[in-house]
Amino acid sequence: MINNKKVIVIMPAYNAEHTLEKTYNEIPFDIVDDVILTDDFSSDGTIEVANKLGIRHIIKHAKNKGYGGNQKSCYNKALELGGDIVIMLHPDYQYTPKLIHSMSYLIAHDVYPVVLGSRILGKGALKGGMPLVKYIANRFLTFFQNLLLDHKLSEYHTGYRAFSAEVLRAIKYNSNSDNFIFDNEILAQIIYQDFEIAEITCPTKYFEEASSISLKRSTIYGIGVLYVSLLFRLSKWKIIKPNLFR
Repeated sequence: MINNKKVIVIMPAYNAEHTLEKTYNEIPFDIVDDVILTDDFSSDGTIEVANKLGIRHIIKHAKNKGYGGNQKSCYNKALELGGDIVIMLHPDYQYTPKLIHSMSYLIAHDVYPVVLGSRILGKGALKGGMPLVKYIANRFLTFFQNLLLDHKLSEYHTGYRAFSAEVLRAIKYNSNSDNFIFDNEILAQIIYQDFEIAEITCPTKYFEEASSISLKRSTIYGIGVLYVSLLFRLSKWKIIKPNLFR
């Protein structure tokens, strides 16, 4: 715990057997109370590694539910266990668990209810090996989102996120997409309800075992990001009222 608040790390996993142990071993258990791993129908030994590590809360999907569907299972379980601070940490070791202290502190002491680990602040993204085309796409989408969401984040596409339980209970994330666009839907919902978001600089690592999506999925994701941003602006202008923001 930190400041009498229960800290839970969630790990949405898919074929993470080669990186899970290294990621798990760097989690700061001096403040982290529980870890939840949800395996999204992996075809490798992710579950076996999780059991070997002694992870207490393991959820195994009987079929692949997608990245968003995986997160829903994680957040629902974290709230069920009474988590006050919920931190999403990818088990592919792209993001360092060493920032969990800093992210948790900001929420535990009511400085911010949401904290993102940003790869774009500083020079972490390109230095860590982010492909140039992905970096440019990230900057373009973020510029467009800041414009339509009337916000100022350095990036919306990080997978390293910490939430207060209050935020998760306030937004209808279970109604969101089961695909990658879930990440942007949940941030749009948070901004729509005027929760403040903090960012901290996060180094990142790109290597063979780290997860990555194909060009086709990246393109679909980018179109989805633009669509969610337009829905947000039209809803704010009271032109439409999509289910995403009800």
